Amino acid sequence: MDRVKEFVRRRLHTRSLARWDAAARDAEKLDLSLLRQMRSQARQMRRRVDLVTHIADGRLTLPRIGSNAIRKPAQADWAYRPELWRGPISPVGISAVENRTRIGNAATIYHDCAISELTLRQVRNTREGDLAPFALRMDVFKFDGSFMSLVLDMPESAVDGLRRNHILRMEAEVETEKSLEIFARLNIKYGPNVEQVVRELPLDGRDIFVEFDLAHTKVSEKRLERMWLDLIFEGPEMNEINLRDITFSRRPRADF
Repeated sequence: MDRVKEFVRRRLHTRSLARWDAAARDAEKLDLSLLRQMRSQARQMRRRVDLVTHIADGRLTLPRIGSNAIRKPAQADWAYRPELWRGPISPVGISAVENRTRIGNAATIYHDCAISELTLRQVRNTREGDLAPFALRMDVFKFDGSFMSLVLDMPESAVDGLRRNHILRMEAEVETEKSLEIFARLNIKYGPNVEQVVRELPLDGRDIFVEFDLAHTKVSEKRLERMWLDLIFEGPEMNEINLRDITFSRRPRADF
């Protein structure tokens, strides 16, 4: 039965192609009223074809959507890739991004520009070696503010089982049109307190990562509530910033 259905499907497809080939040949000579009808039909067909092509490109392009392959240090007991780099978000792009704009379900952009000339767009990763299905592209034109940051909310699993003997690691793949400074500020809320640890991302090498050793914090393991991370961009004016991937992992510190 499946072979019969496939045979019928192919015959119908062949006839449809032949019909539109004939329409393309006759378009120059058709009566205008018939040409309008044909144009309407062609537009209806194109919308459906574009939708199928878009879905197929998303599913067939590597890395696959939903892939959660993450490079993890030895002994890592938790790893996480935020939604922005793991799956499609809606809307795909935003222009004139306002302060406190939510991006997907777990990210927010903050800035203090009077007039926003910032655009964001989620793009598909297609390079050989990419592990994250998606990237985040940020285009910054005139920037009249004093700060811009991307806040990434961590899931509950980030603090589940978290101890002060853990080392939290953030790895990133970053491309910029021109050099700038990016800082990662880890925030851990425990009770009424928030512990903050700041590290600068080393953008001058191939391996971009920072580590936060919780042994040097005052975090109370019994009162942990939630965790988030701020990516702070210093001097982002007239720059294109591509965040190809961001992942987090944690491992217990080795005992000596």
